[in-house]
Amino acid sequence: MFRLGERTFGPGEYAVMAVVNRTPDSFYDKGRTYGFDAALEAVGRAVADGADIVDIGGVKAGPGDDVDAKEEIRRVADLVAAVRERHPGLLVSVDTWRAEVGEVVAAAGAHLLNDTWGGVDPRLAEVAARYGAGLVCAHAGRARPRTRPHRVAYDDVVADVVAYTVDLAERAAAAGVARESILIDPAHDFGKNTFHSLEVSRRLVEMSATGWPVLVAVSNKDFVGESLGGLPVEQRHAGTIATLAVSALQGARVFRVHDAGSARRALAETARLL
Repeated sequence: MFRLGERTFGPGEYAVMAVVNRTPDSFYDKGRTYGFDAALEAVGRAVADGADIVDIGGVKAGPGDDVDAKEEIRRVADLVAAVRERHPGLLVSVDTWRAEVGEVVAAAGAHLLNDTWGGVDPRLAEVAARYGAGLVCAHAGRARPRTRPHRVAYDDVVADVVAYTVDLAERAAAAGVARESILIDPAHDFGKNTFHSLEVSRRLVEMSATGWPVLVAVSNKDFVGESLGGLPVEQRHAGTIATLAVSALQGARVFRVHDAGSARRALAETARLL
């Protein structure tokens, strides 16, 4: 069981998290939702497609133009407030590693802070605790935000992922974040090569076995395309859906995706097979 805002997700219940990026250089949509109105419309489509959560991002994950905290706040804070007003039943997450951004968006009504970069700013957990928000504790291989480490290596990538995310989760709980509102995320492709991301997917049950609810963010990622022979982003949908199903069968609970409708249908079918 995990809880975000006023919603509780019981055993076997999946949550679909739709991605909406207010960035001009997103690897997936190439800036189609950068404009405020376009982003708000994308949220509406995600809700219609069955999304439980919308994850709003203001900084591209990979290398690119510098985006400081002030600009990140400009991109995401007003959108959080508008989404809360227009879709009061929707859970709102913000993808950020910065405590100063977390402070503003939590005050604007964000239910979840999605720290994809694995605790580089420990104050973010304190912000989540202060506002009663949830927190995603991810494994980014100890990489600095927006970097792609060269020749990263692990003795056992899954053991490292489990140990690191569980430690972050326990630290967040100690800081005052409600235990039932903490998620752990292996962060496929963050501080990992394709081999590592595939290994995490094959052994995701080891994360589920920790008892912390697991979030997976695999939608259209590089490891999906590379494992299928080098497919470009626009041809990775089938591989994404297959990875979602395998993740669900191994106990994942939250699924961060670009296509909420397809994910909702795939997860419903997966649930019927259990």
